[in-house]
Amino acid sequence: MSTPLNIAVIGAGFIGGVHADNIADHVPGARLALVADPVDGAAEKLAEKYDARFTTDVDAALADPEIDAVIIGTPARFHTSLAVKAAQNGKSVFIEKPAGLTLAEIEELAAGTASAPHVQIGFNRRFDPSFAAAAAVIAEGGIGTPHQLRSLTRDPGVSHPGRIGKDIIFLETLIHDFDALNWFNRGTEPVQVFAQAGALAYPDFADTGLLDTAVVQIRYANGSIATAEASFWAKYGYDIRGEVFGSDGLVEAGHPQALSTSTWNATGYHAPTERSNVDLFAEAYREELRVFVAGARGEQVDAPGVQDAERALAIALAAIDSAATNLPVTVTRGTL
Repeated sequence: MSTPLNIAVIGAGFIGGVHADNIADHVPGARLALVADPVDGAAEKLAEKYDARFTTDVDAALADPEIDAVIIGTPARFHTSLAVKAAQNGKSVFIEKPAGLTLAEIEELAAGTASAPHVQIGFNRRFDPSFAAAAAVIAEGGIGTPHQLRSLTRDPGVSHPGRIGKDIIFLETLIHDFDALNWFNRGTEPVQVFAQAGALAYPDFADTGLLDTAVVQIRYANGSIATAEASFWAKYGYDIRGEVFGSDGLVEAGHPQALSTSTWNATGYHAPTERSNVDLFAEAYREELRVFVAGARGEQVDAPGVQDAERALAIALAAIDSAATNLPVTVTRGTL
């Protein structure tokens, strides 16, 4: 067996912990070698679970000669700069979404990581079995030409609504839906966006800029129309689904059920649901890292890259402008 790929996880918060667990226990050919986080004690606490090294010096971790690849799971404002530093040190880089917060950052990312062995963006719906099967049906022409597309994300609630920054619903939640719609609708480009959003679930936090409910309509260059929806108030559980209606049929992806078992009785229909996106997409989180490791080893893989990050972010930025002005907004792209 080949030598394991040494991985450093940058950021020891929630998503960093998810990736660390998967690298340690669910990704063959990879080894969790290092955890880095500038917050005192954070990296140490996570690393000791897996007998990995730890440091508070993130720059040192990115330059560590023993590290082959890094996973960036920090707050979004650090994604671009850390990815570029990692690439400059010859590392393969996995970047959680969004890869950047402006088109200028994405262009900086593209230029700064061009020499990296492998760069992958954390759009994990592409690795969910249901979404992947739907994408394959579309690619094979199983439903003809897409006419109408839909993607939705419903979260069962947030613990601290006052901590959710402005426009997070577009930049960090719906960004997954925007990528999924682009992926389902390959061969065309988003050209116009109309978005509406509000604080319906947590109205007491509206004055902080919180948006917890949003609907975004996207028109593509080929005339197809897509809708992306998000809510932070799905009391029945985590609900993520996709649907594409085409000239020859319909394909659906995703389901909020935790199990395939359902019950009908005198009180109605019952099915258990997941309360966490990590549980709902457990296999997707693992598979995206298996693919990342394969790409870092030089294998040819089908994985979202920087251009995909730019396409999704362009829709998100247009949606932010549209929601603020209540007007349709033309999608502005960078040079990628």
